[in-house]
Amino acid sequence: MHRSLAAVLLICLAAAASSSAEDLKWVPIMPSRPLLPEPGSPDAAKHWVVLVAGSNTWSNYRHQADVCHAYQIVKKHGVPENQIITMMYDDIAHNVENPTKGIVINKPGGSDVYGGVKIDYKGKKVTPENFLNVLQGKGSGKVLKSGPDDIVFINFVDHGAPGLIAFPHGVLKAKPLIDALQYMHQNKMYKKLVFYLEACESGSMFEKLLPPGISIYATTAANPDESSYACYYDKKRETYLGDVYSVNWMEDTDANDINQESLDLQFAVVKSKTNTSHVMKYGDTSLGSDKVGEFQGSLAGVRAVQSETSPNSDAVSQRDVKLTVLQKRLASAKTEQDRVILSFLIRELETKNAKIAQVFDDIVRKSLTDPRLARYLRMIRFRLNNFDCHHSVVDEINERCFNLGQTEEALRHVYKVVNLCESRVPTDRIVAAVREICGDNFRL
Repeated sequence: MHRSLAAVLLICLAAAASSSAEDLKWVPIMPSRPLLPEPGSPDAAKHWVVLVAGSNTWSNYRHQADVCHAYQIVKKHGVPENQIITMMYDDIAHNVENPTKGIVINKPGGSDVYGGVKIDYKGKKVTPENFLNVLQGKGSGKVLKSGPDDIVFINFVDHGAPGLIAFPHGVLKAKPLIDALQYMHQNKMYKKLVFYLEACESGSMFEKLLPPGISIYATTAANPDESSYACYYDKKRETYLGDVYSVNWMEDTDANDINQESLDLQFAVVKSKTNTSHVMKYGDTSLGSDKVGEFQGSLAGVRAVQSETSPNSDAVSQRDVKLTVLQKRLASAKTEQDRVILSFLIRELETKNAKIAQVFDDIVRKSLTDPRLARYLRMIRFRLNNFDCHHSVVDEINERCFNLGQTEEALRHVYKVVNLCESRVPTDRIVAAVREICGDNFRL
């Protein structure tokens, strides 16, 4: 009996061994859910992008050109349009001064970056309040709807000053921005977030404010004390087409495989190429080993053909753009009438700038009793720590003296407010000085 069973078993094993591989079918045991979510499935991490140009008027052409270029980058790299939120005034492409109506370029001889850009907030809707609402997922407009597994990339381009960045009407101060980012973290609105900020003194928006443990990696065009720089002057359009820091990171993205390039490598490249200011890094720097494509879009095989350019060759401080453009126009003027008009405009701008400087000097003088200390505080630069004092005085100046978002030259002098606050001059005394200098009869 045992021998017959053994014989049957041997026959079965021999038959199995003689079967072809095609006859053998494996039925794997599948988990109830995929081990990794399929791309595009509801469970997949999403890319979210927020792009902001915080200025308007033709002289600030470059800010909207930068943002349009950034839009083309993230769209080309696979970020869906419904996950890109764009804020820009949209007064450049069809501006009366634009010789190529409907076309915006970001470098000399460059291709159009405006076509196909979907703008969610235009004109008077480009405000600090709307920007903060977008970040926090609040309001009736298009806002972030990101979740705990999602990736967020924010790119802001405009003018700035210590402790603030400008909008067409008003300013966004550092603490409200940090509060919004912390709200996003507390409400699990992202897994990781990268923030690229182009503005003068942009480092002051994050230094000593952005905590390292909330998975935010931020880089800025400048440190807390210096200007950022415009570049690529275009004789045909008589304006600057880009900003050095922004152009450098975008041209690096265009030229490389960002699924292989790390954030730290892009930072190092941009820092080395931006020799006009000190590019800075803040926040959770452990994210630096993550790939750029994780934030700017991970679609493979995307790379632009790049011609050699040098954004540093004609770079100029953002604060000097208006005056420099007028001087360039004067140098190339063809008629005596044009030279007379441009000379007048230059003198008018210089007079206005001198008046703005005097307003801030008067505020310093009125806030102090010692004239020697007043002179000293106009010459040095303290780092901003007293944000409560700074924010209160900035609000007062913005309301009573001039719209800081529209008065770029005034931003050059905000450091004097910082000096007063850091010298422990009482906030109410500085505010009283502002009210006296910029009284009911004040005219710039």
